[in-house]
Amino acid sequence: MQRYAVLAIGSFNYIESKTGNMLIRYRPDEVVCVIDPEKAGQTAENILGWGGDIPCVSTFVESKKYSPTHVVIGSAPQGGVLNDDYRREIIAAIQSGCHIIAGMHVFLNDDPEIFKLASDRGLTLTDLRRPPIPPHFPKGSWKNREFPVLLIVGSDCDTGKMTTAWELYQALKKRDRKVEFVGTGQTGILISGNGVPIDAVISDFMAGEMEYCLDQLSNDTELAIVEGQGAINNMLYSGVTLGLLHGCMPDFMIFTHEPGRELDVSDHPFPDLTYLMDIHIDLMKPFKESKFLGMNYLTLKLHDDLAMETCNSAQNRYGMPVTDLIRFGGRDMVETIVTVIDEWN
Repeated sequence: MQRYAVLAIGSFNYIESKTGNMLIRYRPDEVVCVIDPEKAGQTAENILGWGGDIPCVSTFVESKKYSPTHVVIGSAPQGGVLNDDYRREIIAAIQSGCHIIAGMHVFLNDDPEIFKLASDRGLTLTDLRRPPIPPHFPKGSWKNREFPVLLIVGSDCDTGKMTTAWELYQALKKRDRKVEFVGTGQTGILISGNGVPIDAVISDFMAGEMEYCLDQLSNDTELAIVEGQGAINNMLYSGVTLGLLHGCMPDFMIFTHEPGRELDVSDHPFPDLTYLMDIHIDLMKPFKESKFLGMNYLTLKLHDDLAMETCNSAQNRYGMPVTDLIRFGGRDMVETIVTVIDEWN
């Protein structure tokens, strides 16, 4: 079994260490420790509210007593650049015989020093964000697609789009529905084993890569759930969101948001959520009618009663199921999705 040490220097929290956090949530038995000197001595449960006794340590050297087989870069800083602190720990891990999994925009296999160190020891460097070669240009195959697509979108980065997609995928699989998950970032690809790192694709090919991924699915698929990226209203990442939107041409969408967050990651205020959801619908209108089926709220910072009250209030306001899938489950949302699957078929 793989034994992961999550590398999240100065970034192990519920927002910044997305890849590491999802490994801790969905593969806790495979994560042996987290490397973050700022959190050393604490546990994943202390920091995240989940993960149990998975310990935090200061350096890779300290992690060796837990016998990791892989080091996973758990965070994704803006620009995806490998800094000196990360580089030092990665080299130490390779020298000790660990494989490395990275979701950065810079590729470890293109780094002469790191590549040679790993090659000399027969170790694997996995660059999750390396785009497909050769690239795929869109052909408009969505016009003949025989199954519906559900895309997860949101008001900002880090609002739980990957978690929403994976939770819905798992819930529908438990009901024996023929659903597929398509990862579009390093976390979704690592967890599911398939997908395309859409924000690393040359812009002219974004739509084509998503179309190609969906074209590989069986025609008896009942629903394809696509992990979302960025936010259409976020000036830093709106390009990848639009490319993804028009690439998968969703029939349905789920909207994600963190109540209480006043500014997005570019420090810009959020527009009204109804207006924001309408933008997504309007962007689809030249091609097809799309529809929101629900909203998933990230309520980690709210106490239980306020979190439930916030979800119920939003459900009344927007007229669709609103929940925190991790905290409260999503029976109404899943039932809504099952209904549209059955109507489609």
